Formats: sequence, structure tokens, C-alpha cells
Amino acid sequence: MVLTASLSAPSLFAGNDNRRGTAGATELLINPWARSSSWGGINTSCARGIDAFFSNIAGLSFVEKTEFVYTNTLLYGGRSGLVSGASVNAFGLAIRIGEAGVLGAYVMAMGCGDLPITTELSPEPGSNGTFSPTMMNLNVAFSYSFTNSIHGGANLKVITESTNNVSASGVALDAGIQYQTGENDELKFGISLKNIGPALSFGGTGMSFTTTNAAGNQMTVQFRQSEMELPTCLNIGLSYDLLFEQWNQRLTIAGNFTSNAFLRDNFGLGFEYSLLDRFQARAAYVYQRDIFNADRTTATIGINAGASVIFPFGKDGDKSISLDYSYRTLTKLKDSHSIGATFKF
Repeated sequence: MVLTASLSAPSLFAGNDNRRGTAGATELLINPWARSSSWGGINTSCARGIDAFFSNIAGLSFVEKTEFVYTNTLLYGGRSGLVSGASVNAFGLAIRIGEAGVLGAYVMAMGCGDLPITTELSPEPGSNGTFSPTMMNLNVAFSYSFTNSIHGGANLKVITESTNNVSASGVALDAGIQYQTGENDELKFGISLKNIGPALSFGGTGMSFTTTNAAGNQMTVQFRQSEMELPTCLNIGLSYDLLFEQWNQRLTIAGNFTSNAFLRDNFGLGFEYSLLDRFQARAAYVYQRDIFNADRTTATIGINAGASVIFPFGKDGDKSISLDYSYRTLTKLKDSHSIGATFKF
């Protein structure tokens, strides 16, 4: 389904420089999860569990019983960064339905703190109070294992953005597939198509103002609103597991290509190292053309790194709690940090 859709709409994935900055709801491109963001979201082929909501929803099918994840991200330095109080909170829950299906949901809420209100007549900050923009995405997904090798899924998003007097809302769809093969399923391939949906437009009392015409009559003027298309993207990823019997070690090497409809295309390469299924470390580098000069078009590329510490419990050790951390370096902006916890029971 994903491959068919991507081939039937090639114009969406041109990486056209003329379209940069024209998409709406670009918070959909921010990875809210500590695990997958620690290697730049390039795990399209090997995403597992709730983290797969961002990378490839097909990976949700690997939830064994029940999984709950919470992650907090201090975006661009959080309260000490360029954007005062910018933070992202994400809550996710997934439950296995039958032998092959997994039903999941998550909420991502992003806030930018208190920003000063300025007007043409009063441009000085602090004289008109403040406003607090908020962005929230509600996701409901279903993933299914067709065979031991083929997994697929779809995710429906409800998008809302609002300030005190302006708001916008819309819906979007993600879909993805994963294929794994080899004696120990060490070779993996994945495709995900994200943020397909109708355009957004803002409305509310903030889109109009009252003025007085030449005859002295008061009148309300309504601003014309332009529609904003969603930041559609296509991800294609490949990974390979190097397995070592001693201390149950695993080294996964992953690569990914992202074709963006409203940004330049990205290329990523990274790895995940696992020791005794108790400790995992990840790092990746995401590249985009002109990343090192003033023509850079996005902050969410560059070096990514992080780690997880896993604590099993239960009678058979089939339950676990893990603490997850990720670091994202951002040129010309303060770095982003994510801290989260994953509960499997």
C-alpha cells in the first residue's frame, strides 16, 4: 500500500526548494520519542514498539503484550534556549490484540511558553501581555503481522494548533511496511509514508480587526486565509544486525533516505549497540545538502546520540522498565534533550 501510494504521487517527493517554508503543522516532523530520536529517526526498517509511531508504524506490531512510554523533550534548549519554554510531552500506550495485531494510541503536546503580544501601535514587548501557542496531535494506530517476515500498519492523526484567538485543525494518515529475513531476521527493510492529508487553514477572531472608514463608520475586516499543506515525507530504510553470542551482544547498522515534499531530502546513517539486553547505546548522523552553510533549511539534522538502561522484573523477567535519553545537536540553536521511560508488562 505504501509503495503503491508513493509511486502514484511522485510530485509530492521532489524536495523542491521553491516550496520550502510553505507547509503547515511542521511539528509533525519533530520526533517526540527518546529512543528513536537518539539515532535521528533513521530506524525506518527496525523501529520497534511505540517508538515506531514516528519512524514506521509497522514496527508497532512487535509489542509483545502491553507497552507504555512517556517522554519529555526540552526543545532547542527548553526554557533556557532560543524559544522560551519550548517543550514536548508524549504519552503512548499499545496493547496486543490477538496473535498478530496491536492497537496503539499516543498524544503529543508541544508548548512554546509565554510569548509577548505586540501590535503596530504598541510594538514594545511587555506592554500588551502574553500569549501561549500550543500544538497537539492525537494518534490512533493499528499494526498487523501478516507473516513472521512481513509487518504493516496505519496511523490516523488528529492535528490541533491554537493560540488565544486563532486555531487550526486537521487530520493526517501514516502508513508503513517492514520486511525482515535471514536465519535470525538480521536483515530488515522498511518503507513509511507520513503526513498524508488535506490542507490546514487558521480561523478565529484573531483573523479579523475593527477599523473606521473615511466616512467615520466602524467596520470589521476579515483577513483572507491561505491553506497550508501538510509536511508529507517518504522514508526508505535498511538495517543489518551483527549478532555475537558472548554477553548476548548485538550491533545494528542502519541507513535511511527521507524524501521531503517541502524540504530538501535527508540521508542518515547510524547504529545501535545492545549488551545483555540490559544496555543500549545509539548514534546517528543525518545529512542534508547545504547543512554547513547559511542556506540550511531545518534544525532537525546533524548528530544524534543516546542510550537506554533496561531493568527487567517479574517472575520470568518478561516485564521491564527502561530509562531512555537522547541528545540532538542543532547548529545555531541550543541542543535538544529528551528523557523518557518505557514500561513493558
